[in-house]
Amino acid sequence: MTPVNHTDVREFVLLGLTACLDLQVPLFLAFLAMYMMTLLGNFGIIILIRTDLHLHTPMYYFLSHLAFVDVCYSSVILPKMLVQILTEEKTIGFSGCAAQLCCFVIFGVTECLLLAVMAYDRYVAICKPLLYPAIMCERMCRWLVAGSYCVGVLHAVTHTTFIFTFSFCRSNVINHYFCDIAPLLALSCSDTHTYEVVVLALVSLNCLSTMTIIFISYTYILPTILRIRSRASRTKAFSTCASHLTVVTMFYGAILFMYLRPSSAYVLDENKMATLFYTVMTPTLNPLVYSLRNSEVKAALRRAFSPKT
Repeated sequence: MTPVNHTDVREFVLLGLTACLDLQVPLFLAFLAMYMMTLLGNFGIIILIRTDLHLHTPMYYFLSHLAFVDVCYSSVILPKMLVQILTEEKTIGFSGCAAQLCCFVIFGVTECLLLAVMAYDRYVAICKPLLYPAIMCERMCRWLVAGSYCVGVLHAVTHTTFIFTFSFCRSNVINHYFCDIAPLLALSCSDTHTYEVVVLALVSLNCLSTMTIIFISYTYILPTILRIRSRASRTKAFSTCASHLTVVTMFYGAILFMYLRPSSAYVLDENKMATLFYTVMTPTLNPLVYSLRNSEVKAALRRAFSPKT
């Protein structure tokens, strides 16, 4: 392909997950099913939290926003990917690619921060129960959620501004199923070393700071739970924390594999699989994790579907 400058690029070509035609229909059906499960599961969690008065607590307020972020996160990528698989339409406009990357970063960073906020909420609820209403008041909850979204926007603006001022003179073919940072950098003929340092610094700051909050929170939470004398209360606390830790493990595992590596270690086909896990699988599994492992959510589901007398 003829080398082009970024000012001449009008569109990119997304190679997708695989070029094997025999896999197109199975992949389309599988991803369509997962997207529908993502929408139904996460919107179901949001509706359940809004309608059940027992779930009108800070923890479930944060969970409803996590579900909303999962829906947005998945919707940034999956609809376009489904169209590409079904119609073989592989192109995406320059501005569309920038918008997709921007939204992807916003919701990815926001999810990281919300998981940390939920860990802190559990710490206050379990370790400082008498102070919980004062600390996690409505105003504080709104500030924590708003702050998470704002930090996500700041990260997104930084990444999008950097990447789309580079020159793309090697090709306009992206070896991925959406506009992600690593495959876009692979196309650039500009000196991206400074930006790669910025990426490493921002991702490290975001991931390590949020993981530190989660780790420290559970360092205090777990011994406190073990000291609870009531078996029912201990089981309830464990079920809530186990669901949160499961989601944290799934999400952060793929994130750390993807971004906290030197650029020389990138293998784009491996990155596709890792990205697929946290962009498609995690938003699909999160509602199941919270509904199957959380006793309060299960009780709310029973109340929602039990006959009204």
